[in-house]
Amino acid sequence: MTTGPGEFFDLIRYGHARTRGDLQAVTGLSRMTVAQRVDALLSASLIREAGSDRPSGGRRPTRLEFNTEHSLVVAATIDTTHSRVALTDLAGLMLAEESIDLAVVDGPEKVLHGITEAIHRLLAQTDTAVSGVSGIGISVPGPVDPRSSRPSQPPIMPGWDAYPIAEYLHDAVPVSVPVLVENDANAMAIGEHSVGFKDCPSLALVKISTGIGTGIVINGRVYQGIDGGAGDIGHVRLGDHPDVICQCGARGCLAAVASGRAIAQKLTALGIKASSGRDVGDLLAQGNVEALRLTHEAGRRIGEVMATLVCLINPGVLLIGGPLASSSLLSGVRETLYPMSLPRATRNLDVRLATTGDMAGITGLTRLVVDKVFSSSAVNARLNEPDLAPAR
Repeated sequence: MTTGPGEFFDLIRYGHARTRGDLQAVTGLSRMTVAQRVDALLSASLIREAGSDRPSGGRRPTRLEFNTEHSLVVAATIDTTHSRVALTDLAGLMLAEESIDLAVVDGPEKVLHGITEAIHRLLAQTDTAVSGVSGIGISVPGPVDPRSSRPSQPPIMPGWDAYPIAEYLHDAVPVSVPVLVENDANAMAIGEHSVGFKDCPSLALVKISTGIGTGIVINGRVYQGIDGGAGDIGHVRLGDHPDVICQCGARGCLAAVASGRAIAQKLTALGIKASSGRDVGDLLAQGNVEALRLTHEAGRRIGEVMATLVCLINPGVLLIGGPLASSSLLSGVRETLYPMSLPRATRNLDVRLATTGDMAGITGLTRLVVDKVFSSSAVNARLNEPDLAPAR
């Protein structure tokens, strides 16, 4: 195991060591070596001294902490009917944001152009130079190939398949920092995990919007699957709806029966105007009786499919998020999830509504960017010490 500045940075960032003395005790390195590593991190402004720590009978040791003001992150969430762009510090604190009314069906060039313009406006608004950005995170409502970071056959994103989102942003901003592209449910799941469920080893979040997707976090990391398709439950086939055609072209998909788009179509047939999951969410907030009824029914169908996922990964927390997240949806999910799951798989399961709302995706993207840009290997490379061997 190497013990370069990057490994020291990890210990400080994750709270495993709070002082120079802690670092010496954890690593077993000499006081001089610890001082060298800490000085390198302080000089790079990656950490900062934050006053004295616990009493020790004499002089109190100086506490060390991650400098979350070192640089900023740009986070952008693309949804089916709108996008949101935010500028955050490294702890995920939002400094500025802007919403853009562009639909994903408008195509990648138009949507990404709008996002790029919003990024420049936010940087100008906060008087931030592009050089002050350490990374960009962007989420999309479809699978993302983890190898290419490009959308992978996204059913509700016409024209986006294999589109080079990261390359577009590199050219348009321009910025020489990592651009991370992630599925929206994954970003929301890691965001929720970061804020309220850090100690949960297995968490799943179901996002119900115009489509349906699930983000899975295992041991603090997003599980993407071999091709980025993990959690894509919206296209699990339901045997009792063979005539319902999904946007993906298949018949009987869960999304074609229980998504916000499906509920909107049913409401429209009843004479209630709705065209998207967000419209259904607005009707739920207004207490519309038909929207509540149809959402409850959708929750029951979603619970049937989620029962399989719960038996497979045995999560400790299952969160319901997205515009349709409501008590009516939650109760519907619970009605079928528990009876159709193994008792052992649900005895310690906490099923609840997501807690951070629209912020989940932004928070998750910030976390993912920071994990990448400030990993131990990245910090060692930045400080020109990529392969340090243990020193004593």
